Amino acid sequence: MRKDTHRTLRLRLWLLGLGFTAALAGICARAVMLQVFDGPRLSRKAADQVEDSVKTAGKRGTIYDRRGQEMAVSVTVSSIAARPAEIPDREAAVRELAAVLRMKPQEVRERLDSPRKFVWIKRQAGPRETESLRRKHLPGIEFVSETNRFYPNRSLAAHVLGFTGVDGRGLEGVEFYYDAFLRPSEVSVKVLKDARRAGFLTELPAGRDPDGKNVILTLDHGIQYLAESALNEAVAAARARSGMAIVMEPTTGAILALAIAPSFNPNAYEEAPRPLWRNRAVTDPFEPGSIMKIFLAAAALEHTPLSPRSTFHCENGRYQIGRHTVHDVHHYGVLSFQDIIRYSSNIGAAKIGGAVGPERLHETLSRFGFGRKTGIDSPAETSGLLPPYRKWAEIDTAAISFGHGMSASALQLASAVSAIANGGVLMKPHLVSAVTDAEGREVERFAPVAVGRAIRPETARTLREILQSVLLPGGTGVLAALDGYTACGKTGTARKVDERGQYVNDRHLASFIGFAPAEDPRITVLVVIDEPKGQVYGGAVAAPVFKKIAQATLTRLNVPPAPAGGGKLRVAVDGGGRG
Repeated sequence: MRKDTHRTLRLRLWLLGLGFTAALAGICARAVMLQVFDGPRLSRKAADQVEDSVKTAGKRGTIYDRRGQEMAVSVTVSSIAARPAEIPDREAAVRELAAVLRMKPQEVRERLDSPRKFVWIKRQAGPRETESLRRKHLPGIEFVSETNRFYPNRSLAAHVLGFTGVDGRGLEGVEFYYDAFLRPSEVSVKVLKDARRAGFLTELPAGRDPDGKNVILTLDHGIQYLAESALNEAVAAARARSGMAIVMEPTTGAILALAIAPSFNPNAYEEAPRPLWRNRAVTDPFEPGSIMKIFLAAAALEHTPLSPRSTFHCENGRYQIGRHTVHDVHHYGVLSFQDIIRYSSNIGAAKIGGAVGPERLHETLSRFGFGRKTGIDSPAETSGLLPPYRKWAEIDTAAISFGHGMSASALQLASAVSAIANGGVLMKPHLVSAVTDAEGREVERFAPVAVGRAIRPETARTLREILQSVLLPGGTGVLAALDGYTACGKTGTARKVDERGQYVNDRHLASFIGFAPAEDPRITVLVVIDEPKGQVYGGAVAAPVFKKIAQATLTRLNVPPAPAGGGKLRVAVDGGGRG
């Protein structure tokens, strides 16, 4: 009896061991199958449940002024994304997202109805929106870190800087022109999901630097502020439509300031009318008026025996050319070449233009860059208009001699006058001096570029003497005379055309352009006031703005004043014109 009991017990133990062995073998076999044969497939499946890959970009490069002041930077913000397949109650999600993000429910619904696995709901959401949404712990909603462009000086230099779109690409100005340098590169990063299925970014791949390059402007933050302040004040005082001002280094072509009034805030560019985005100093041509007498004088000195002492009869204010009549503001008799420029006589200019002739005048204007783009590093530049000389009638030569019948941009005028200031060489204007990497190492430098010689050095010297007389008592630019510095310049007043292409008497462009100090020019300054009310002459409206900008700029650049009594011109004084 006892022997049977032991036999039964051993049989049970043997069967139990056999069962455990079989179970263990099954487990091992299954493990082998999962690890060896199904491992890669299951790893991918597991990874899909806890991680995903999203393309993101580094920070856009910073834009600095010439002194290292930040003009445009990138700040980190959160963008809201969704994985529609992981949202259990889509209508509830639509209501929550629309309320928090201040979006239309239909817009949110259309995005969630997308067949794609990953969709953007709102790029670059505000901090309050992001935090409010995080607290709701909505399933299938993810927060992706991106960068947003920020302009710390608000509207300062807005037309130079431009702005970027929501995708971070430059749309206007330097942001657009240098987008290839500034734009960061894209990298793929893992998005890990926590227990609530919320996503968060891991670190960027080691060894990758996706950040964009930095751009160094030629602008001076302080000079830009001075120019904008003086221009805005003048436009308001004159009840003008708009205004422009440029400050340029004549020896290099570097732009120290470029101001447009009215301006806009690039942080909220979409709130400004689209035409306001345009950098009109670069894109818009206009008839310059009497400023062009500078280049007429250059043509006469280069191509004729005329000298500053040569005389012309100015017909007492009324001069007939065919069926056309040229007028002067004042009734001048005989004036010297120099006084024609100093008093801004249109009739005298017409007669000098006749002595130069269409071909030589056109040649000289072309050498100064009129009729073609300057090549500045800014988008949508105009070439202006300089008609072929073979098509000029006698009245066309006369009109172009005093700045009508052709057009130029503010930038072309500043570049051309800078050629006189530097001794006769036309320089290519530029807004950017260098590109650096994130550590500040220089990647590329843009050296000054000489386009070509416009006039002989001796012609430039004679022109500087003539233009210096414009700012002395009796000249049209007396209100531009600086305190402690010598200066040269020229006034301009041009009637505008109406919608029918006819010149009208109640719309004018008032301008002044000059450089200082006269003996060693460091800056060229142009001021244009569009449609001033009341006083309309360049000598009254624009010349005082030139003085304010030039005076402050020379001080900021630490240019020493002229010695007492130095650098002055002696000229005869008698009743002047208005320019």
